[in-house]
Amino acid sequence: MRVAIIQPNYIPWKGYFDIIHDVDVFVFLDDVQYTVRDWRNRNKIKTRDGQTTWLTVPTLGGRNQPILSVEIDEAQPWRRKHLDALRHAYGRTPHFERYFAGLSATLAEPWKLLVDLDIALTKQICGWLGCERRCERSSTLAPSGAKDDRLIDLVQKVGGSFYLSGPAARDYIRPERFAESNIELAYHDYAGYPEYPQISAPFDHFVSVLDLLFAVGDAAPDYIWGAKRAR
Repeated sequence: MRVAIIQPNYIPWKGYFDIIHDVDVFVFLDDVQYTVRDWRNRNKIKTRDGQTTWLTVPTLGGRNQPILSVEIDEAQPWRRKHLDALRHAYGRTPHFERYFAGLSATLAEPWKLLVDLDIALTKQICGWLGCERRCERSSTLAPSGAKDDRLIDLVQKVGGSFYLSGPAARDYIRPERFAESNIELAYHDYAGYPEYPQISAPFDHFVSVLDLLFAVGDAAPDYIWGAKRAR
């Protein structure tokens, strides 16, 4: 049973879904401290002039709260701004209309908590990509311990025996703790993603996965984990 554990992000990049595809159980780490100006409430899209721009969900309360408690600031017209920005940037792409209606419907729901919005969008995109997996929230699993021990407890609580980590965690994960708990540890490899027809140059891999979906539609999995991926 392969498990990955990552904080919920707003319309994540393709690498986020690559990890989801490669596991059996995906845990949204929603009971850790919220970080401002981070991926939890924002992501990037390409623009026609070759730049990128941020789509940011305004939030209340600052950093001194867990992710699961962060409320969306509904005093700001963020939904309209995001949809307008997406239409302006991607309205002429081959598969824009196919996904835009569903995305608009999800954003239109009366979300109060950022985490609920993030998870709903991630699951919707998993459906589009064909990588639906069993998903859990760490807050419902009531993990104990800190750092590595907390991750190990979460893996064990969902019945896992294999933990797939993001590569940046090499700097602080203690492999011996996983070995002592009989959990195999591996680090995901983000190398080898091919380029595809973006709306402008230079090519940027690190934008929301919507960029890929609007461009290539059903072929998107081939560019993430499929035939076009060079590992």
